[in-house]
Amino acid sequence: MKAYDIKRGNVVEHNGSTWQVHAVERSAPTGRGGNTTYRLQLYSVPGGAKLDLSLRAEDDLPEVDLIRRSATFSYRDGDNLVFMDAEDFTQYLLGPEVVGDLAGYVTEGMQECQVMLKDDVPISLQLPPQVTLTVIETAPELKGATATKRPKPARLETGIEIQVPEYVLNGERIRVSTETGEFAGRA
Repeated sequence: MKAYDIKRGNVVEHNGSTWQVHAVERSAPTGRGGNTTYRLQLYSVPGGAKLDLSLRAEDDLPEVDLIRRSATFSYRDGDNLVFMDAEDFTQYLLGPEVVGDLAGYVTEGMQECQVMLKDDVPISLQLPPQVTLTVIETAPELKGATATKRPKPARLETGIEIQVPEYVLNGERIRVSTETGEFAGRA
């Protein structure tokens, strides 16, 4: 898999180990002769050791051959999340080392999730590109504010905090990108 194709949630092999991509940062220099680079934040699977890796656009990282199972979120068991296979109803217990920051986007009954298995052991989770969450706490909209877009912090129903436009109010349902963690519009 070329570096420009790698997305958050992919599982790749590097130096003989298995890694899950947690963040991808693209850097394109403006000077002539520049080359686009991709900085990847990887976590070992299993284990959770962190690795920062920089690649050029054409560099190759082999994707690990995993079994992808469509699953629905069932419930939380302490710090663990339990997902149920959509076809054979197998339950997968995913710990914080597997779920990581994605736990902040998981809501009750969430569907269209992908649990990745290696040797029948869940090692990775992939969520839909966007999720709908409720704003539970944010500052009120300022009356008479200018038309400029100034973001403000908002705490969502799952406990995560993101930046939202000034017009978003408490109780509103909004779409959030699971890849970037950014506001993606009203629901």
